Order: sequence, then structure tokens, then C-alpha cells
Amino acid sequence: MQLAAIVEALSLCPHGDYQGDALIKGGYCSDLLSDVMGKATARSVWVTNQVHTNVVAVASLIDAVAVIIAGGVGPEQETLEKARDMDIPIFTTDLPAFEVVGRLYGLGVRGAVRGG
Repeated sequence: MQLAAIVEALSLCPHGDYQGDALIKGGYCSDLLSDVMGKATARSVWVTNQVHTNVVAVASLIDAVAVIIAGGVGPEQETLEKARDMDIPIFTTDLPAFEVVGRLYGLGVRGAVRGG
């Protein structure tokens, strides 16, 4: 599935530029950064409630297609600057993470886990 289709279907708010034709191969949802680093697969979309700069570092490490910050919270300005510098698309939504994941699943995005 292409990123643009997810952005449109979930009415996500982009914080910066993104490649709409980027292909998503799966999804992962966690707020525990070590969990994401150890289990999320490359080319996934990551759903979280975290807003700090470490989110961008972890997203880069796992080669995430995008980060969706759920629950109506916004990323810190420093996070947005780092995301722009590292070319990591950040999106926000007022939907709770549970709802985001359910909608992604309904669109055909499946959980992607390494080593599990």
C-alpha cells in the first residue's frame, strides 16, 4: 500500500514533506523504543504516542516509511526539525493508537515483526 492512500484514508496531518508513493510493507505499534528497535521491520509505518526526538532516531534505525503520532498530541519542534533533516515523515492524528491500528488493518496493512 502507498503512504498517500493511508494519509488520505486516515485523514492524517502531515508535518513536512513526504513521498506519497512510498510503499508500506507492514505496521508496528509500540511506545517502548527498545521494543520497536528489536522487532519492527523495515518499510513499516510506526504508530506511537511518543513525541520526542528519539522517535526520529529509532524510525531511521528501523527504516520506517513514516511515523504516526496518535492520541491528539503533537511532536516537539526539535522532533520535527530532526525528522526533516533525516527525511522521516511524521504525521499526527486525534485518533487513539488503537483506532489507528484498527483502521490500518482494515486497509490491508498487517503487523510486521522481526524475530517473533
